[in-house]
Amino acid sequence: MHDILNWLGSLPEPLLYGTILLAAFAENVFPPLPADTVIALGAFVAARGNGTAAGAWTATMFGNISGAMMMYFLGRRFGMPWLSQRFPRTFTPKAMEMVSRRFRSGGIATVAISRFLPAVRALVPPVAGAISFGAVPAALAMTVASGVWYGLVCFLAFRAGANADALLDKIASEQRLAGMIAGGVVIALLVGGFVVYRRRTP
Repeated sequence: MHDILNWLGSLPEPLLYGTILLAAFAENVFPPLPADTVIALGAFVAARGNGTAAGAWTATMFGNISGAMMMYFLGRRFGMPWLSQRFPRTFTPKAMEMVSRRFRSGGIATVAISRFLPAVRALVPPVAGAISFGAVPAALAMTVASGVWYGLVCFLAFRAGANADALLDKIASEQRLAGMIAGGVVIALLVGGFVVYRRRTP
């Protein structure tokens, strides 16, 4: 972690923003990438004289939404069979049917909330594309979710003082909390949808 921090600290402001942008873009394509760590440390470095909060957040948003929409259009182009091959353990036929139904019935709110779930947020854009969820509503939902989350990350980075380790611990804690809240909301929506479905079924 400290090696990444030192490297980011050695970058001039344009390259620092470029690195943050690329990390935010790549997390949609390669989910195991620790993009939150790179973005948080990049914002941390920016706060200490290499940039601004607005610059770090803007670079993050541009990269994240660009990557998300690229995956959205790939999902739209190749559909669920492609997703099944790319994520065979996650996208079983039953899971795909459930996610598809939830996105269609829940609309923008469900797409946005799903982007707060750490384990699945990178899968939201291609699934939305594969089920032909509207491009504009999808972009709006993901922009709102990313704007809130990365706004928090940048805010914490600029308020972190001199302790990068404490910053990463705080972000990990906030991510777990956001994931738990989003998971609870998704479960509530699923239960609500099931109840409505049962009432409508003779």
